[in-house]
Amino acid sequence: MSGFRERDTWWAYAFLIPWIFGFIVFTAGPMVWGAVLSFTNYSVVAPSHSVGLANYRQIANDPYALLSLKNSFEMTAIYVPLEMGLALLFASMLARLTRFDGFFRTVFYLPVMTPTVAIGGMYLLMFNGPYGLVDQFLGIFHIPQPYWLTDPNWIKPGIAAMLVWQVGANTVLYLAAIKNVPQQLYESAAIDGASAWRRFKDVTLPMISPTLFFTFIILTVYGLQVFDQIYTAFYNPSNAKISSDTSLMYVIYLFQQAFEYLHMGFASAMAWLLFGIILVITGIQILVSKRFVYYEGEQTR
Repeated sequence: MSGFRERDTWWAYAFLIPWIFGFIVFTAGPMVWGAVLSFTNYSVVAPSHSVGLANYRQIANDPYALLSLKNSFEMTAIYVPLEMGLALLFASMLARLTRFDGFFRTVFYLPVMTPTVAIGGMYLLMFNGPYGLVDQFLGIFHIPQPYWLTDPNWIKPGIAAMLVWQVGANTVLYLAAIKNVPQQLYESAAIDGASAWRRFKDVTLPMISPTLFFTFIILTVYGLQVFDQIYTAFYNPSNAKISSDTSLMYVIYLFQQAFEYLHMGFASAMAWLLFGIILVITGIQILVSKRFVYYEGEQTR
C-alpha cells in the first residue's frame, strides 16, 4: 500500500510539471523580472541603470497616471454592481423555468464566447451616437441619444454596458447557486407567511452569498485590469480620433508607456502598483465579507 501511494504521488507530480513550468516561465518569472525593472529606467533601446523609487514617485506626479487610475475606479464602481445585478436577475428568471431551461442557459452563455476584440468592434456599431443601433432604438421613443464615444458623462457607463455583454458567465454561476438552496427553507418561509421578496432577501441571498462574494472579487479585479475591449473601441489606430481622457483606463496608459513610449521601467512600476492596489482591495473585501457572507458548513460545526 505504501509503494502504491508513493507511485501515485510521483504520477501526480508528473502531471503537475507542465503547469509548474508554465507558472514559473509565464507568470512568476515575468512578475519577478517586472519587479526588478520597476527600479530601473529600462527602455529596450537604450542602456539602463537603477533609479531606486524614482518610477514610483513619477507615478504620483504623473497627472495621466492618476487620471487613468481614477477612471478605472469609477468605471469599475459602475460595472461591478451592474454586472452582478443583471446576472442575479437573469439567474432568478432562469431558476423559475421548468421547460427549455437548458436552451435558455445556452442562449445566455453564448455571448461569453465572443472574442473581446469583437466586443469592442460591436460597441462601435451599437453605441456610436447618434447613428448606433442603441441610439436609433432610443430615437424611436424620442429619448435623448447620448454620444457614448465622446461625451465624458456617458463614456464610462457605455464601457460598463459593453463589459456586461458577457454577463452570462456569472448568470450561470448564480443559477447553480440558487438551484442548490434547500427547498425546505423556502417552504418553511412560505408557511411563516413570507412574501416572494422576503424569501429572496432572507433565504436566497444569504444562501448564495459565498458565490456573490466570489464574483464580487473577480469582477473587481477584472474591472481594474480590463484592456482589450476598451483599446479596440477607443485606442485602436483607426479609431484614434474618438479617444478621450475619460476613456483612459490605468491598464491602457500602462500599455502606452510600455509599448508605445518604451518606458518599460515606469510601466513595470505601474503594474506593481496596480498589483498592490488589487491586493489591498481584495484584503478589505475579505475582511468585510465576514459580516455579510454566510457559510453553511461553518454554522453547523
